[in-house]
Amino acid sequence: MRTAAKWLARYRGGDRELLDRSSRPHRSPGRLPLERVQVIERLRRLRLTAAEIAEVLGLPLSTVSLWLNRIGLGKRSRLNPLEPPKGYERRHPGELVHVDIKQLARIATGGAGHRLTGDRASQRRGWIGGRQRGVTGFEYLHVIVDDYSRLAYAEVLPTLNARDAAGFLRRAIAWYAVRGVTVRAVMSDNGSAYISDLYARTLHDLGLRHLRIKPRRPAHKRESRTPDPDTTQRMGVWPHLRQLPRTLARAPALPQPIQLPATTRQPPATSHRPHG
Repeated sequence: MRTAAKWLARYRGGDRELLDRSSRPHRSPGRLPLERVQVIERLRRLRLTAAEIAEVLGLPLSTVSLWLNRIGLGKRSRLNPLEPPKGYERRHPGELVHVDIKQLARIATGGAGHRLTGDRASQRRGWIGGRQRGVTGFEYLHVIVDDYSRLAYAEVLPTLNARDAAGFLRRAIAWYAVRGVTVRAVMSDNGSAYISDLYARTLHDLGLRHLRIKPRRPAHKRESRTPDPDTTQRMGVWPHLRQLPRTLARAPALPQPIQLPATTRQPPATSHRPHG
């Protein structure tokens, strides 16, 4: 009743929209003064630890840590200048291709999921390994993109293991060769399929150089990452954004060849200029 009375009082006071208000108090007498926050920042830029700053200023360590995080200096590595972008731009088709795998939830027999239809009736769950899990499962979209021309090839495969990845690579290289593109190098992440012996032998058989990005540095691999939602809907590249009647309809729905626009995810090092 107390909450209802407050809303009624607001309405009678002239508030006709009754929008949610912030619960933050209007005044915080115990808040650390701005001058002290500025001193914390100056000491941090002298590379003092949070414990040393707390000792110098006579403040609780939790307070110093809180404000260091708020001003973006929670880690001393933030004091170092940003690493300059290592940009590159290939000059010829086939010099470098990027490979990646995207996990897609299978379309259940009951139809598309609630993200498209708003109805959860198609979701089926069962007890697997002592836990309730979705029984529809996943399939995997393998993608390869030429760095220069942005010409892409994709297949929907049942797994992301080394056998499927290696088979996809062989078919993709043959697909590019038919179109007059000789692939010389492949860039991938450090997924289990790409670091496997089978994949290494496949690269050797095809005479390809293998480049792998540094661990935990996804910015080094840009071409085959998922484009922005507007682009994907316009191109229809990622089938999980489309309402298909069943999983088997996905693979035929993939357009071949796929020509990615050159304006998708341009790196800062090239001043956001399109390829070519």
